Amino acid sequence: MASFLPEILFEICGQAPSPVKDFYCLVISKSDVILRWWKISLRNEARNARPGQQRESHQDYLDDSQLQSQVSMIFGHRILEYTRALCQGHYDYLERLPEPLLLRILMYLELEEVGQLGRTSHRFRQLCGSEEFWEKAVRRHCDTVSAEVSALALEVGWQNIFFTSKLQIQKQISRRRLRTEQQQERKICDSDNKAEVTSLRSCTESPGENPETDTEIHRAEAEPHPGIILDPSAGTSSGLDTNTSPCCDSDPVPNPELEAGSLSSVNCVLVCDQLCEDLKRCVVATPAQGVSNGGPNGKGDCNVDLTKVL
Repeated sequence: MASFLPEILFEICGQAPSPVKDFYCLVISKSDVILRWWKISLRNEARNARPGQQRESHQDYLDDSQLQSQVSMIFGHRILEYTRALCQGHYDYLERLPEPLLLRILMYLELEEVGQLGRTSHRFRQLCGSEEFWEKAVRRHCDTVSAEVSALALEVGWQNIFFTSKLQIQKQISRRRLRTEQQQERKICDSDNKAEVTSLRSCTESPGENPETDTEIHRAEAEPHPGIILDPSAGTSSGLDTNTSPCCDSDPVPNPELEAGSLSSVNCVLVCDQLCEDLKRCVVATPAQGVSNGGPNGKGDCNVDLTKVL
């Protein structure tokens, strides 16, 4: 059994009681007792003090009453008795065994004995309540453990699985399966809704988001109407031009771009307004108007009533 003992049998650290503020550390190994200390003080003489250490064998420690009283004052009488027992060879082998070996031993105990063992020390309390111990207990008492039971144990714990009846476990598994299916359906619905929103956004795309459409609209607005020739001198001179060439000409051929519907309704309104403005600023030159109005040399008259012409 001595081969299972570690090199360090016991170790404890703490601060000395008031008014002393020094820090101490007691280590019990297989062969020695080591006491280390660090001086903590605001006095000038303790400012350059170095950490100290006192090392003795087990037998010397049992004979050193001064060191034992110091250990009792710093850590308490219970720690003193425990260290004396270790130096006398009274080892608690069971608590110092490796954890896998302790778990194997616990498997042969009854539940009442496991509960009693868990009240003996902190280590056995943690070991008897660990998930690893209860998982081994469940797998030992049950012939087979399904994957659904293992997944449920990750949520509620193996100890709850051990003390729950099979009927209740089946109910919990059914509820968990239904909850998982609902979550999957919700994820599918969310993905479908996102796809629909994306398609609607692409269909209702604003004009500023499509640069090709904006370029075509600006190009169509910038190009003049093919049936209008603007008079460069209109609005700059009060007299009439005697030149026989008209300042504007009306193209009787309809605009194929407007008939094809390549421009939007807004562009059509803008073109019509521009056409009316240009007709007011130009001279309509037709042979019939030149004869009826008696204009010189058969030229058009810009003073003709535009409402009749239109």
